[in-house]
Amino acid sequence: MNTEDAPATARARRPGPGSDRRPRIHRAWWVAAVAALVVVGAAVLTAVPGLLVEPLHAEYAWSRSSIALAASVNMVLYGAVAPFAAALMDRFGLHRVAVAALAVVGAGTLLTTVMSAPWQLTLYWGLLVGAGTGAVAMTFAATVARRWFTARRGLVLGTLTGASAFGQLAFLPAVAWTIDHQGWRPALVTLALTVFVLAALAALVLRDRPEDVGLAPYGHGSADPASPPEPRPAPGAARRTVTVLATALRDPRFALLAGVFAVCGASTNGLMWTHFVPAAQDHGMASTVAAALVSGIGVFSLVGTVLSGWLTDRADPRWLLAGYFAGRALLLAALPVLLGPHPGPALLVFVVVFGLLDVATVPPVIELSTRYFGRDGAIVFGWVNAAHQLGAGAAAVLGGTIRDTTGGYAPLWVFAALLCALAVAMIRRMPAHGGPEGER
Repeated sequence: MNTEDAPATARARRPGPGSDRRPRIHRAWWVAAVAALVVVGAAVLTAVPGLLVEPLHAEYAWSRSSIALAASVNMVLYGAVAPFAAALMDRFGLHRVAVAALAVVGAGTLLTTVMSAPWQLTLYWGLLVGAGTGAVAMTFAATVARRWFTARRGLVLGTLTGASAFGQLAFLPAVAWTIDHQGWRPALVTLALTVFVLAALAALVLRDRPEDVGLAPYGHGSADPASPPEPRPAPGAARRTVTVLATALRDPRFALLAGVFAVCGASTNGLMWTHFVPAAQDHGMASTVAAALVSGIGVFSLVGTVLSGWLTDRADPRWLLAGYFAGRALLLAALPVLLGPHPGPALLVFVVVFGLLDVATVPPVIELSTRYFGRDGAIVFGWVNAAHQLGAGAAAVLGGTIRDTTGGYAPLWVFAALLCALAVAMIRRMPAHGGPEGER
């Protein structure tokens, strides 16, 4: 009878992702945890070049500009891969792309320890590590959050985005200590082995979509694992990525966004992450102390990003950006007189305020990309982020060249301050809304 079948039916429906009883942690949280570890690992590798400048210069007598070239290629590829990372994940699967990217990063890091010429540094660290870390950066985090979560998606995305700054905060001083006490090769070997462990963990835990393991996304609200999944992407995602770029290039708003974000990359990743440590060493500061200051910037960048997101919902994103860049200009102009053998109170204030402004530019730029380009806003932001990395790469090379030719970094900080002032002027030319081309 039907009454006899009811208990069996109830048992068959349990446990589901939307059931009132959850006897175990939803698989989505394990996926998010492993994804966070992957993002942290990639973040640590992006911050390492600044610690390698002086050791490589001392051992090989290579010019700082040639060393910075490898960091520049790394940054450019990190940004260039990002717009295509989502298409690769759609085509080959999220977990396959993550595992392959980590394997490439680990191989590039290991090969760097046996190099003997500057071009090998550019190939191993610039090309392999740059492309691999770019594939498991912001787009990877967004894909995990979108596919595996319906509820708590914003929390997961914010956590995965913040994991990048946390990686630099937690591990950069340890890497600096290892380089100082054990040498740069043992430090890179340790990082490479860690990356290979992360690749194995990603292969075991990550999956492309929750329905691949018989689940609905976390918070879907259905007890039936066969709930309608996220639609599979239409073919030609990579082609659409290029098409959106071709269209955006004809729009002056894209040029303004890309130009402003290129200055953002030049004044943060290109300068602070690559040249702050060697510049501080020029003033007699220990590399471990300088690395700790860079990590401190990462701490406050978490706070600044959250606050900036809150402000972006309540204020004109253009004026927020203008304020951020004006603040950066003043800080960078003052930096040459703040550096010394020991971090004084003024330099600590610099670390706090620069950290608050460091990643704060991201929420307003994402909002403006959406206002101006509607449903293509996410892809446009991917290309704008590529411009960010181009600016970072150019500044990395410029910084090394200035150090080699002038014997110091002071002109670099002044030039960066002028660039930030130029960004303020560009922001003033941005329209408040998208108009016909940017309607949602």
